[in-house]
Amino acid sequence: MSEEKSLNFIEEIIEKDIENNVHNGWVQTRFPPEPNGYLHIGHSKSICLNFGLAKKYYGKCNLRFDDTNPEKEEVEYVESIKEDIQWLGFQWDNEFYASDYFDKLYDFAVTLIKKGLAYVEDASSEEMAKLKGTPTAPGSDSPCRSRNVEENLDLFTRMKNGEYADGTRVLRAKIDMAHDNMIMRDPVIYRIKHTEHHRTGNAWCIYPMYDFAHGQSDSIEEITHSICTLEFIPHRDLYNWCIEKLEIFPSRQYEFARLNMSYTLMSKRKLLTLVNEKFVEGWDDPRMPTISGFRRRGYTPESIREFCDKIGVAKRDNMIDTSLLDFCLRDHLNQIALRRMAVLDPIKLVITNYPAHITEEFLEAENNPEDIEAGYRSLPFGNELWIERTDFMEDAPKKYFRLGPGLQVRLKSAYIVECHDFKKDEAGQITEVHCRYFPESKSGHDTSGIKVKGTIHWVSCAHAKDAEIRLYDRLFTVENPAASEEELKDILNPDSLHIIPNAKIEPALLNASRTDKFQFLRLGYFCLDKNSVVDKLIFNRTVGLKDSWAKENKQ
Repeated sequence: MSEEKSLNFIEEIIEKDIENNVHNGWVQTRFPPEPNGYLHIGHSKSICLNFGLAKKYYGKCNLRFDDTNPEKEEVEYVESIKEDIQWLGFQWDNEFYASDYFDKLYDFAVTLIKKGLAYVEDASSEEMAKLKGTPTAPGSDSPCRSRNVEENLDLFTRMKNGEYADGTRVLRAKIDMAHDNMIMRDPVIYRIKHTEHHRTGNAWCIYPMYDFAHGQSDSIEEITHSICTLEFIPHRDLYNWCIEKLEIFPSRQYEFARLNMSYTLMSKRKLLTLVNEKFVEGWDDPRMPTISGFRRRGYTPESIREFCDKIGVAKRDNMIDTSLLDFCLRDHLNQIALRRMAVLDPIKLVITNYPAHITEEFLEAENNPEDIEAGYRSLPFGNELWIERTDFMEDAPKKYFRLGPGLQVRLKSAYIVECHDFKKDEAGQITEVHCRYFPESKSGHDTSGIKVKGTIHWVSCAHAKDAEIRLYDRLFTVENPAASEEELKDILNPDSLHIIPNAKIEPALLNASRTDKFQFLRLGYFCLDKNSVVDKLIFNRTVGLKDSWAKENKQ
């Protein structure tokens, strides 16, 4: 009997709330992305947590777009976020936008003004910063802090009506300029932006700040457990203050450690720089840490969910080794990937004793040894085959178990062959390897009695098809690119993409679809790229069969 998994600290909070009948035992969560870029792998942890908690405790999870910054937000990002969440295997119960609440949020701001808890500020952002003090010294009151309610209501109305230019006035909460928490020193809660919004058009020229919109949106939706990452801990005081002063539904904020992963960048701003400066093909470039990039590269939602489950939910930040994600990926792909053969750097193998009267032969090869129901495929065979250049050595060392003069090897799912000759071109490059085969050594029916230590993959020359193979590796050369003082371009891995234009693939791969996952025997896991077409197949390497980086780091 398997041991029951222990609860994380948020689950402990929820179970205690249910036991005490807080909110009648109801659990309502939300995932609130800003549509200013594509989701990255760090967001997957929050997605799995929020949707997972709602599912576990029979509650609901909303998808709410925090669209309060119209300059950076686009419909393209909205659609990509929805696609990513669904691809990961989740479905939201309600789809909301902070912009749905613009009228209500405005009314909340007016309420604070009427209570004497907000005022219109004329000072510039630089002047406000000077008045705010330091963590060890209190701030100073702005001259505008003493404005009366009527004047503030008038000015705020005129801000809404578009009478003032961007940056000339803001609305600030009146809290405490000597507060220990700098965020509580009269924070800005509304600013002027004469910018068209992707949903509300030009209906508004003032927009709430995130800190103001977030808690109130949670309250409007009656979110019981508002789960954020650790950087929002200082913001919790303002979150609670607004809810208390407005006397609205008491949503509560809880913080957990965000996902930090080695050799991975989790900043939308920096990722946008990579896209805009064309260091990568786009947001879904298979080297990007975006969910769409992982999807295009061939990662599976199951592996990402398993990864998020393994790293757990913690209260302190730490760095997760990216090899853990690759481990989860390999484990899943090993179970589901169809086995196929491809030769990336081909040289010709000629079977000199293959019967002349046999124009072609079809062998039986298993599709996946981990899945009996995957069945078998027909594999064409002939007297001329493509093999990898690295599978032949003219002067092979003692423990080399592949082909060389006088050496024997098994051709996967086929026969044992023995090399007796080879050819070179004028430059000294091997062009052909000549072998004899043993007809009685056919895989599954071997009566030859010959024992060999090596097995290599191959593709029939007469049936092979050409394909472009893209070998991807890590985008950055440093373990923590976010902390690097170097420019992004200086820490990019120059070997993050290697293109092989004319690899040889077995004909079964002509029927590949975008959803198929493949293990190219001895080479790694691959998938069909989105830009692949019938007359130009393109396959992306998802991950190697082993962690090559771990091997290099041990040397």
